Amino acid sequence: MALEWVVLGYAAGAEAVMLLLLTLPGLDGLRRGMVSVVRSALKPMMSVVPFCLFLLMDIYWKYETRPTCDDEHACTPSEHLRHHKSVMKSQRNALLIAAALLLYWILFSVTQLVVRLDQMQQRVDKLKKRDD
Repeated sequence: MALEWVVLGYAAGAEAVMLLLLTLPGLDGLRRGMVSVVRSALKPMMSVVPFCLFLLMDIYWKYETRPTCDDEHACTPSEHLRHHKSVMKSQRNALLIAAALLLYWILFSVTQLVVRLDQMQQRVDKLKKRDD
């Protein structure tokens, strides 16, 4: 199961880098090429959403089937420690899922805004040429 989390981490990292390159000021030449790269990458990266849902179901299943240590003497100290480690990993993985989904949504929104901004800039330039 660790490979799935590594893949999700790399996907979230790629989304963050693309988002950073799209939003940094002063990179107009790079932004035009980056917009076309991001727009072509958004559809394949949409697979992050069902992948995250699958991993959320996995976390939920592990939560529902975990051994409980309700009483003080019901579990050994090693079982108690393993239980706490499992809870911490689940919380970390849930944060990774939330970050990946949020970054995808922000990347999609920013890309659409940049495309719209370019279209509006082209319209303004066309109107200025027509007025001259």
